[in-house]
Amino acid sequence: MGERLEALKTEPFAAEREWTVEGVPALSAAAQVPEPLGTGRTARRIKRFYQLQCRAFLRYCERCLFPQAAAEYRAALEASRPLPAFRAELEYRVTYNEGGLWSLYTQVRETLGPGPALVTRRGDTWDLGTGYPVPLKDFFPAGTAWKKRILSRAEEEVRRRERAGAGRWREDWRRELRRRFNPQNFYLTAEGLACFWPMYAIAPASEGVPVFLLPYGQGVTAEGLPQC
Repeated sequence: MGERLEALKTEPFAAEREWTVEGVPALSAAAQVPEPLGTGRTARRIKRFYQLQCRAFLRYCERCLFPQAAAEYRAALEASRPLPAFRAELEYRVTYNEGGLWSLYTQVRETLGPGPALVTRRGDTWDLGTGYPVPLKDFFPAGTAWKKRILSRAEEEVRRRERAGAGRWREDWRRELRRRFNPQNFYLTAEGLACFWPMYAIAPASEGVPVFLLPYGQGVTAEGLPQC
């Protein structure tokens, strides 16, 4: 049996594409995803996962965003307006890499007009021993009402920021906080477990992707995971 992998070494893998209308660039895309170094089973599985994510992103740009960009290009041409140049970017940030856990988020930023860019985030936390993602519930003791605890923490933080005049929130943020909760939207940091909500779900675009942190407790679970 091989030694357990405590951390994962990676380097960026980058890809770029450009789509044109009548020879003029209408949409450009840049992707950067992590590429693990090594040939072990876990490294191969994670590498394959993010290579697929990169290809899916470029297909999305070609099939969904480029038709929009082409239509805007032709409309601008007919109206003698400045020709638009749309852009989409896929990027990542590793947020935790120790104790056999590797956590990060990837996000897509779409700049498709004069308004704010649309940011879509995804969180992933991998068990380097098994080579599989770790579900959110595994970071809480068995029997814990973990969803209620997360929502209560997020609600307390929104109210604290409201009192401090920090940030803006939708009038129905409390309802949407529960309705738009997704147990896949989390990642680990050195300070605790970060749960996030989609852009526009509970706040206007100026707030970006709202993130709420649950600090770690003093113990760990049987699997060696931080316990919130």
